[in-house]
Amino acid sequence: MANPAATRVTSLYVHVPFCAQKCAYCAFYSEASSGELINRYTAALVREMEIVADDLKPRTIFFGGGTPSLLNLRQWETILRTMEKLNLLGAEEFTVECNPATISADKAKLFRNFGINRISMGVQSLDEKLLDRLGRIHSREMVFKSFDILRRAGFENINLDLMFAIPSQTMEIWRATLNEAMAMQSEHLSSYEVIYEDDTPLFEQLKAGEFSVDEDLACEMYEELVSRATNGGFHQYEIANFARDQRTPAQAPDPRPRTQIPSHACKHNVNYWRGGSFYGLGPSATGYVRGVRTKNWSNTQLYCDQLEKGKRAIESSEELPPLRRAGEIAAFGLRMNAGWPFAEFKRATDFDLRNEWSSEMEQLAERGWAARNDDRFHLTRQGLRFADTAAELFLR
Repeated sequence: MANPAATRVTSLYVHVPFCAQKCAYCAFYSEASSGELINRYTAALVREMEIVADDLKPRTIFFGGGTPSLLNLRQWETILRTMEKLNLLGAEEFTVECNPATISADKAKLFRNFGINRISMGVQSLDEKLLDRLGRIHSREMVFKSFDILRRAGFENINLDLMFAIPSQTMEIWRATLNEAMAMQSEHLSSYEVIYEDDTPLFEQLKAGEFSVDEDLACEMYEELVSRATNGGFHQYEIANFARDQRTPAQAPDPRPRTQIPSHACKHNVNYWRGGSFYGLGPSATGYVRGVRTKNWSNTQLYCDQLEKGKRAIESSEELPPLRRAGEIAAFGLRMNAGWPFAEFKRATDFDLRNEWSSEMEQLAERGWAARNDDRFHLTRQGLRFADTAAELFLR
């Protein structure tokens, strides 16, 4: 029996595990694509959607990867028609991650026809040598061309995803990339420092002494990013995320800029950082529904096998004790400039941040990493740079 609309889950994440080739820095579950396996995956995903559809009324949808835009028109049409049939379309925000090498006018048109209204484009760099270094399949030329295709198709909400502290990237190269990215006038900008994770080619190169990590330069690049993005009309709302705000000051929820979430912020990600529920479909995807966290198998063959037998491909599920879950939500929420309004945290977790985490908040404030007033607690600009360290204090 279908759940009443009021209790249905309003966020959906779909993982597409395929890439044309694996990038040198990537530790996400992904694999080089083969046509036959993608067809099998598409059929399995359709089955998984059918299993959970009655419990979903998506306000936000996010197809991530991998490279979702690698799927061909027929495969995309199969998925989107299934969503239409299951009443899963019509989300306020429907994002698809795209590689600039895999965007065509036909694909952009198909996306728009089915209500996809936000594209996150994995640019990473606009320097040819660095794109090569990262193992990206696109050229800088493709970035501008794909951006134009998306604009012509009617996309008015595009994110550009950049990386900094890439081996051999100088401040001069970083500034040039930021200049060009700003000139494109996207609605959203996300930018991440390269992380060296086990089992990635870049990590192996680092271990072998092929290059060294310059922490000071990474910090300077981050500062440059924040100042350039802010001066370019973006509002920082999370450590690595910047968005434009289209509202007039009278419509904005709070005149203090650091507590306001801009109108073009990624609503899907804000739901994660605010501890909301979401379904995760596809190989390796995690979900969080009614207090239970699930994780699908990180193996496309096994994922397909399970769904072909008519059952979900869940490898593990756990129900977190309320205090532990609240600590996680506290930690995640601190990634946002707005931090945690105490009333909102109480609503999300049933715990009071001021009771359970009073000494931790004090510790961070004394260090200059956080600020607290009567109604909220948030990290300072310096604190945001060390948000992961700060977040650990809240985990229970």
